[in-house]
Amino acid sequence: MTAAAEVLTPRQLNRTLLARQLLLERSSLSASAAVEQLVGLQAQTSNAPYIGLWTRLRAFQRQDLSDLLQQRQAVRATLMRSTLHIFTARDYLELRTTLQPALTRALGAFFGQRTKGLDIEQLVAAARDYIEEKPRTFTEIRALLTGLVPEGDPEAMAYVVRTHLPLVQVPPGGFWGSAGSPAHATATSWLGQPLNAEEKLANLTRRYLAAFGPASVQDLQAWSGLTRLQGAVEKLKTALRVYRSQQGQELFDLPDQSLPSAEVEAPPRFLPEYDNLILSHSNRERVVPETYRSRVYLSAGRVRATFLLDGFVSGTWKTEKSGKNATLNIEPFQPLSAGNQLALEEEGARLLRFIFDNTETYNINIHHPPS
Repeated sequence: MTAAAEVLTPRQLNRTLLARQLLLERSSLSASAAVEQLVGLQAQTSNAPYIGLWTRLRAFQRQDLSDLLQQRQAVRATLMRSTLHIFTARDYLELRTTLQPALTRALGAFFGQRTKGLDIEQLVAAARDYIEEKPRTFTEIRALLTGLVPEGDPEAMAYVVRTHLPLVQVPPGGFWGSAGSPAHATATSWLGQPLNAEEKLANLTRRYLAAFGPASVQDLQAWSGLTRLQGAVEKLKTALRVYRSQQGQELFDLPDQSLPSAEVEAPPRFLPEYDNLILSHSNRERVVPETYRSRVYLSAGRVRATFLLDGFVSGTWKTEKSGKNATLNIEPFQPLSAGNQLALEEEGARLLRFIFDNTETYNINIHHPPS
């Protein structure tokens, strides 16, 4: 008779996720090793992955990540959920083929009938030849495609190319403070290696669980953008450990992964916009209380920068600079205890000095909610 699966409380799931996301205590891992442990960092904005590593690592410096990008050991590219991430070069080459169905699905969801009738092979072949001459911006790529198919939708054609031709941004695209329209190269020409042509869903699942587990099939789908994974995960079930949530949902994990105590202390942490900690589960209540959901996830897919208290999202933050003065504005969702306010101010001061390293004065404003 099969033993009943252990039931995990929300707090156990919270502490386990924080540990695997290097947020219970800062890690001594290198930037490269941390990016691999996290299976990439969301990089919709150029500064976000730098802040994401700073909040997780003990001795992280901005140049650590810029060097990885410059030396082609890491890349900024579109992958999970058809969004920009920074991955190690090794992970990008390994995972791109497995995640291709998610990219193709996103193309249909975003553009639908606007891609109907397009000759995808023709567009991709023309773009590949053009980009391999030298890195190109998407402004240049759209101009090429419009000249090739004058009646075509420029945005839809460019998205077709982005979907079916593995592209990476070339430096300084992805560097701290970078803006504008970055140039792109084909992944194979930039990295000097071919993509792994084999789908490796089992490996992708194990990597996800190591970074975000224990988790459900729906969680895996939310993180990856892939669908209909129940059967694939069922095939792996005998090699996985199975838990249940308090709501009865099956949660899978790697058999050699430990679970920290639900009572372990979770220090304050500042997370950048779009951090994968709060985007990589179908049920996000393990870190984002449902009552605050609408204050974190905004319209048009925007996700605010947040901070954690006792392991849970407890407010948002943003910075501003005027001359030589830098300010961190903190907006708690609930009144802060004296201890939490002090701890948040101390961590916030460190954040300000990381973001603004050439500033004379630093200020922290806490905008207390009405009592």
